[in-house]
Amino acid sequence: MADPIRIALVGATGRMGQALARLVARDPSLALVGGIGGHEGEAACDIGCPVVHSAGDAAEVIRGADAVVDFSSPELLSGLLGAQAEALAGRALVVGTTGLGDGALELLARAAERSPVLRAANFSVGVNLLLALAERAAAVLGPEYDVEVVETHHRRKVDAPSGTALALGEAIAAGRGVALADVRVDGRSGRPGERPRGEIGFHALRGGDVVGEHRVGFFGERERVELAHVAQDRALFAEGALRAARWLAGKPAGEYTMRDVLGLA
Repeated sequence: MADPIRIALVGATGRMGQALARLVARDPSLALVGGIGGHEGEAACDIGCPVVHSAGDAAEVIRGADAVVDFSSPELLSGLLGAQAEALAGRALVVGTTGLGDGALELLARAAERSPVLRAANFSVGVNLLLALAERAAAVLGPEYDVEVVETHHRRKVDAPSGTALALGEAIAAGRGVALADVRVDGRSGRPGERPRGEIGFHALRGGDVVGEHRVGFFGERERVELAHVAQDRALFAEGALRAARWLAGKPAGEYTMRDVLGLA
């Protein structure tokens, strides 16, 4: 039997970190070597994995891993990429943190020069299929169909629109051959006037403990096409991230996507 793939978790003290730790503990093909947590004093999991609470102290944890899986915050991820560039070199890096700014994205691009890096707004297999379908639908239907992206999440989510909603917007824009920044509109209020052709609208709903819902509507003059995905358990995101980590470990340096993992590229 092959040696297990050694996993380090960034954001180990969060809800996704704990979900990942539980799945790793049940999978003999994986081994949890430690975590980097964002909240001092919280346990990452109940299986005795060591946790550090500073990017500057994380070198030993990272060097013991084949793959680093990150579901943390833009601040923690950026700090880790800056402080531990040498330790991260050669390790697979799977990033699920959303709301990243230009600085964090630049650091990830530099990391991809020395490591295989996979960043995804959503690791659900169904969502990544939805992205491919949305791009294809946009290409077939064209700008004559108005498109709106509506996402719903729990009240604790801090960024809006969600990273998955924006990924859907990017897929739709790619299908139409335009840049999302040129056609994106977030919400509407007051008297915005008639909807211009080609606009991609985003709407974010927050409430309760909703895991995640994403809906894309293509509105034509005589018909409407709708695509939707509803997540019922956040464990599906953890499962997808670990699937990506297995696939990515040992790959050459570069930038990868879940489409590569799933054969949808």
